[in-house]
Amino acid sequence: MNNKSESFWNNIKPWLGTAALLPLIIYYTINKGQFTFIDYINVLIHEGGHGIFKIFGKFIYTLGGTLMQIIIPSMFVIYYWLKRKKIWTQIFLSWLGENLMNISVYAADARAQRLPLLGGNKVYHDWTWLLSQTGLLEQDQIVGSIFYGTGILTFIIVLLIPLFLKEIKPANIDLNL
Repeated sequence: MNNKSESFWNNIKPWLGTAALLPLIIYYTINKGQFTFIDYINVLIHEGGHGIFKIFGKFIYTLGGTLMQIIIPSMFVIYYWLKRKKIWTQIFLSWLGENLMNISVYAADARAQRLPLLGGNKVYHDWTWLLSQTGLLEQDQIVGSIFYGTGILTFIIVLLIPLFLKEIKPANIDLNL
């Protein structure tokens, strides 16, 4: 490869993850948190969060599902960020953004309670209970919008990661002393 084509490739390469994830991000943004294939995993994580946080009382137990939807992808984002793995950071940050949009739908449904719940009529709507306890039930649409906006912001960061995260190139170390 000559210097001109090598330079071109070096300028394009950091943006390949962004280009690959852009259609997915557009899809999730346009569909505003509608249920997709990844949400089957998110539901398992959400429900597991209730079990994990049960020891902290009813409020944290109820919030625990949402907390785990944020904590699990965030752990991967932090891990890959620290490892300077750009594409993996972008993938898991995209998952976090999708989770935030998913949470936005659930939170905004607090008064209407139209979403089907696992357990049917025997369970309560997490966000109805949480917002009722905090006196914010009438603000469910605003809370949902905050989660949605945070998801959009997360997606913007995903697309701009190549500006912030430079992968570490192994140093050429001569071990022949």
